[in-house]
Amino acid sequence: MLGQSRLAFFLLAAAIPCALAQDAPPVGELECRRRGGAGAGGAQWTEDCRKSMYPPSGPTYRGPVPWYTINLDLPPYKRWHELMMDKGPVVKMSIKSVKTLINTFVPGGIITQIVDQKLPGLIGNFPGPYEEELKGIADVTEIPLGEIILFNVFYEFFTFCTSVITEDKKGHLLHARNMDFGIFLGWNINNHTWVVTEELKLLTVNLNFQKNNKTVLKATTFAGYVGMLTGFKPGLFSLTLNERFSMNGGFLGILEWIWGKKDAMWIGFITRSILENATSYEEAKNLLTKTKIMAPAYFILGGNQSGEGCVITRERKNTLDIYELDAKHGRWYVVQTNYDRWKSPFFLDDRRTPAKMCLNRTTQENISFAAMYDVLSTKPVLNKLTVFTAMIDVTKNRYEVYLRDCPDPCIGW
Repeated sequence: MLGQSRLAFFLLAAAIPCALAQDAPPVGELECRRRGGAGAGGAQWTEDCRKSMYPPSGPTYRGPVPWYTINLDLPPYKRWHELMMDKGPVVKMSIKSVKTLINTFVPGGIITQIVDQKLPGLIGNFPGPYEEELKGIADVTEIPLGEIILFNVFYEFFTFCTSVITEDKKGHLLHARNMDFGIFLGWNINNHTWVVTEELKLLTVNLNFQKNNKTVLKATTFAGYVGMLTGFKPGLFSLTLNERFSMNGGFLGILEWIWGKKDAMWIGFITRSILENATSYEEAKNLLTKTKIMAPAYFILGGNQSGEGCVITRERKNTLDIYELDAKHGRWYVVQTNYDRWKSPFFLDDRRTPAKMCLNRTTQENISFAAMYDVLSTKPVLNKLTVFTAMIDVTKNRYEVYLRDCPDPCIGW
């Protein structure tokens, strides 16, 4: 028979996708806007390439992202206390929103009761320092440990992102991304926003991980989540992670993990581990290519010299493709959304085509932070799911992150 903790996670894995799909923007309306038809006054949610958007201002700019220091010399249990004292109330609000959505589909609080009572039994199965860090976050925020685990698990499945690496004529690399998160997590029909996406803007933080008073890595994440999806190791490499859709998906990885097969890494944990510990672009690339992971993913990795940029397309147990910069033969950028590069994207979610079009119009000679920000400000690359835009210059130790908005008319994803 299934153990109680295993049964809890099995039910949770089955219930979440159904529960979270109960509110969404009407597809008919989006299709009408896509064609410029009635109901939107002919307005499109696609547009020509944006220009002169940088430095950020105006209606697409929500504001700056605050900085916190994570002291790796502290015991794992204490590392997040200062941050979580500030952000704990917002984490509680975000978790409450997710629980409300789940309870809409499964009345009576059955799923949330399972989360609170059974998920903590899995805590001994998390790798490295993350177990103690999660316990510390739960204690300082007074949020049940099961809910903190659920909060961390969610980020394995709901990231819709656009990542770009460019190389200019001098061989200098830039790395940028839009973090899009929260699809099907509650559509607010009054202000045309995703509920959880808006709450995550309040939780977005920049982190300076330090050891012996020296910066080990810089990253952007959501307070309460101990993995990393966006970050860089100054002078060495940058790394972003995009979700990849596959039949052999993340829920299968979680179920294998519950059943006792612990040979795969959580994707947020492996990215953080590599950012903390890898000492070169090649070492990071090797680890991202060969390590078994819990969910399919795209790893977008940039280095510090010409040609060091790639998109690694992963299944859970093997690598399908490594697509690399090759500026000498005209490939001066790589773009990755949430679809395999050799396949057409879903017709209602084509961010790849406008991103490439805008990069081509920019030209290699004119690529810069300002140009990258313009590309990532162009609809539908910018959309209702966009939480923040991050831009990284590894060699210059330059890191800029901005909260975003997408005023109507704007597609939901």
